[in-house]
Amino acid sequence: MLDVDVIADPAAAAAALDPVRSRLLAELTVPASAAALAARIGIARQKVNYHLRALEAHKLVHVAEERQWGGLTERLLVATAAAYVVSPEAMGPAAVDPRHSTDRLSAGYLVALGARVVREVGDLWRRARQAEKRLATLAIDTEIRFRSAADRAAFTYDLTRAVADLVARYHDASAPGGRPHRLVVMAHPTPKAAPEKAPSCP
Repeated sequence: MLDVDVIADPAAAAAALDPVRSRLLAELTVPASAAALAARIGIARQKVNYHLRALEAHKLVHVAEERQWGGLTERLLVATAAAYVVSPEAMGPAAVDPRHSTDRLSAGYLVALGARVVREVGDLWRRARQAEKRLATLAIDTEIRFRSAADRAAFTYDLTRAVADLVARYHDASAPGGRPHRLVVMAHPTPKAAPEKAPSCP
């Protein structure tokens, strides 16, 4: 089972986004039968089977085990991944594209860059798995608290200069056999945690 999988097919995305099917995918991080799932989520087994067949058709679940009970065969299904993300590719021509943004300091441009990462890396990772190869990636994720807007601006300037220096040092457009890599550096405010609801009085 993958830790995360990227759904690029529009029909598969629609299947995964259905509330019942999304719940089934979450439950199927461990193998389970339709009967067990029906009891767990509280809907009829026939309906569970209907939704499982749709998920199986889009290769979001697969058979993990088959058990014989008398003359019957019980199938235990499992999700193909522990979690999923829908690629902008599933949106077709309506998908966001950073090339269409005129304001590179806008939140919209940042979202478009993130979407492009999902689309490009998802596709590269899918092809790497098919070829039974690893995909070379790098990710740096940290948090910084600025004392002031002036410090944030100074950090932005220093970071931009440092990245430009590194790119100038290591970029070689004429290197035979070299492979271009995309480097994206992002920063945005950290979302505030939702406040916990106080318990209601009986």
